[in-house]
Amino acid sequence: MSTDKDSAKLKWGILGAARVNERLLPAIIEASNSQLVAIGSRRAGAAKETLQKYAPCYADTVQCYDDMDALINDPNVQAIYCPMANHEHAEWALKAINSGKHVLIEKPMALTVKDIEAIEAAAAKNKVKVMEGFMYRFHPQHARIKEIVESGLIGNVLSVRASYSFLMRPARMYRIASSFKQGGGAMWDIGPYAIHSLRWAMSLSNGAKNGNPVEPISVVAHAKLNDAGADIVTSGVLDFGPDHEGRARFGHFDVSFERSRKSEYEIIGTKGWVKCHAAWVFQNDVPVISWALEDGKYAEERFAPSNHFTLEIEHFSECVLNDKAPYLTFEDAKANCRAIEMVLQATAK
Repeated sequence: MSTDKDSAKLKWGILGAARVNERLLPAIIEASNSQLVAIGSRRAGAAKETLQKYAPCYADTVQCYDDMDALINDPNVQAIYCPMANHEHAEWALKAINSGKHVLIEKPMALTVKDIEAIEAAAAKNKVKVMEGFMYRFHPQHARIKEIVESGLIGNVLSVRASYSFLMRPARMYRIASSFKQGGGAMWDIGPYAIHSLRWAMSLSNGAKNGNPVEPISVVAHAKLNDAGADIVTSGVLDFGPDHEGRARFGHFDVSFERSRKSEYEIIGTKGWVKCHAAWVFQNDVPVISWALEDGKYAEERFAPSNHFTLEIEHFSECVLNDKAPYLTFEDAKANCRAIEMVLQATAK
């Protein structure tokens, strides 16, 4: 039975039984303004199995479907989280949007800018909210880094370095079973974080506050491919063009499935630097950022543990419930996709 308290919450459905549900499913349940009402999968019994694994106490209150279209057409579902395979994001997001559902799409939003434009047009036509799922952006440590950079403490940003990796395990081999042209490989899996980190950080002191984010103008990159045509490792440099004084601005990145877990970025300016030591944090972790200046001053700052998945869900729910624009925009999604396409084209040269 629903209550007045429940009516003030956004009712969520999850498409698919992807591994990310280990973090997202509990986050929806924990979010103060959200309610999980359904989960669906194409594999018989997978939805119920996922619910039993990550939220067994909700087994009697959450509807489980063995048909994802049935979930999309469930009138009780208001918003849908889409964690499908990368090449399926656009297809299923459009189905949900055209059924009048608000949609949070796991990164990447789509594999082409054309598909993102189609999603954007459908969202406008159906008057629903849609956002790309970069959960890390909602952790307080990044707001603090933004504050440090925009205060002028480290000067103008000229270089950003981003490194994201984890060691590929047998349970995750599906991520490299198809070529990068079909959304497989490191660049479409963890690469979106690296590119997003570079673009966001580079813009902080270079015009973004005036509505003019800085985007790369060219890319040099190298990749190691497996037999399926998926990149196992990709590394490169994004050229963001000169700043207002003619100084070079480069973004260096590497993503890998051959190395231990890492998710760090460092922003280097004319007066100092600031570093995020771990963008991927668990809810009980104590995140650390550090910064240093030319005069030798050095500092580390620690943050209270928080769940960036829950914060992401609460933000999107707030946007739907109170008709606000999502923090992560379609323009940002298109720009990130465009930059990734530039990287992949560069690796083929």
